[in-house]
Amino acid sequence: MILKNFIVFEGIDGAGTSTQINMLKKRPDADRFFFTTEPTDSETGKFLRKMLKGDVELDPRTSAFLFAADRNEHLYGKGGSNCGVVAQAESGKIVVSDRYLFSSLTYQSVTCGDELPRRLNESFPLPEILFFFDINPEISLKRVLGRGETEIYEKLDFQKATAGRYRAVISEYEKMNTGMKIIRLDASKPIEEISCIINEELAKRK
Repeated sequence: MILKNFIVFEGIDGAGTSTQINMLKKRPDADRFFFTTEPTDSETGKFLRKMLKGDVELDPRTSAFLFAADRNEHLYGKGGSNCGVVAQAESGKIVVSDRYLFSSLTYQSVTCGDELPRRLNESFPLPEILFFFDINPEISLKRVLGRGETEIYEKLDFQKATAGRYRAVISEYEKMNTGMKIIRLDASKPIEEISCIINEELAKRK
């Protein structure tokens, strides 16, 4: 199932998804959008952010369940200011999310295998458009290190494994007849060039 008015940005850490969302926030018509991210700012999402910082250690399978629970809250709940995606999209807002289920199919599959993340996420709707920010892990990690604060997944070996898994996941969806439009972006290109491509694709929507 495709959720109309739902747009997702995906890519490894440092690929530039947050930067592009900030560019969209500067558009004159920014009030047409509902900007959101995963993990959410609900209680589930706050706990996951502690885990990502390394403050809480979890079994990888537990993390997979929690990310799926937070995603359900993201879509249908009212537990945080960036939850309720389905209601926002159905009201006519263009929902733009920094990360979605493709992150789980990538990150959690690296740590606990493919089967569990697939099973936990198979019932969630797909976005109308998926922008995949493809980038060399060495470049993205340099950007991450420049921020001065890293999370548990932000290590080169893991980023390399994640980048390969991301490409495989996106390729799988490209072969399916889901109705979801997938746009691959060379995330090493200048910010303005990528922003232009995104705006052009958004303008094509009917």
